[in-house]
Amino acid sequence: MSAIIELSGTDVVHRARSGGLFTRDRVYALTGADLAVAPGETVGVVGESGCGKSTLAKVLVGVERPTAGTVSFRGRDLWSMSADERRTTVGRSTGMIFQDPSTALNRRLPVRRILRDPMDVHGEGTGREREDRVRELMALVGLPRALADALPGQLSGGQRQRVAIARALALDPDLVVADEPTSALDVSVRAQILNLLLDLKERLGLALVFVSHDIQTVRRMSDRVITMYLGRIVEETPAGRVTDRSRHPYTRALFSATPGLLDPVDPIPLTGPVPSATRPPSGCPFRTRCWKATELCAQQMPGFSDASSPGHRYRCHHPVEEDRSTRDLAQPATEPS
Repeated sequence: MSAIIELSGTDVVHRARSGGLFTRDRVYALTGADLAVAPGETVGVVGESGCGKSTLAKVLVGVERPTAGTVSFRGRDLWSMSADERRTTVGRSTGMIFQDPSTALNRRLPVRRILRDPMDVHGEGTGREREDRVRELMALVGLPRALADALPGQLSGGQRQRVAIARALALDPDLVVADEPTSALDVSVRAQILNLLLDLKERLGLALVFVSHDIQTVRRMSDRVITMYLGRIVEETPAGRVTDRSRHPYTRALFSATPGLLDPVDPIPLTGPVPSATRPPSGCPFRTRCWKATELCAQQMPGFSDASSPGHRYRCHHPVEEDRSTRDLAQPATEPS
């Protein structure tokens, strides 16, 4: 099945002002990203803050232009299109749900206008058809019709995020990218929004890219999980294998640091300095915090290796043994093996 969107060797480098007025550092936000998203699948993206998750999300929906590499949408290079064609292609076929609905929605517009806006911009349907679509979208995400004239400030956080989800679906996209869609919500509301996203994915046949720092949530939501560290994709794992079969030490550390209610695991201790995206370390970027690092890790960035399970690959010179449990790795006496 051909991919909806595919990244190949994609880099994003920003210029950030440093100490001097005319001095700017390079920030390596994304480096050598290779990723394909197929129709109907959910790809989870995990990693700590600053690892490049949001940059990857913006590249996928055409908001961020890569410094190098290609972004192909249904086999066509997105950035070789004219601006109008790219806007039409991306605008009609992708939707994005942002982290904080209180800032993502125009506080001066009522719900009806917010949901109509994508259709107005792209000239979709007649005025009557757009109004019908607004009612359909509100029902789809579980919003009472009485809220159509409400302003975002009059809604709860969960209701605002439902509006944001409905807006992302307004043009019936093939791909939706959700960037930390529940992190700004109360704990009691998060499960409702996650269940809504899962239900919409199944009912509408969406491809979904779900970005989060919470690997437990991503595991539940996804078909496969992408682990990012300092702007690089370091592992791609089938969701059912990410807990105790992932091979990269960082993926295991992420999982161990997420509290589990039924079967808690002690966090794997990571020591050493957290590197800067302006001056990434030589070789493997995780080596400054990895308990398995050797001189080889400082000398070269490992290429991708395939695990025993199809669709599972990782970048590590000294991967965790596939049958080694995360609980064992979390023991204080962890030694390289």
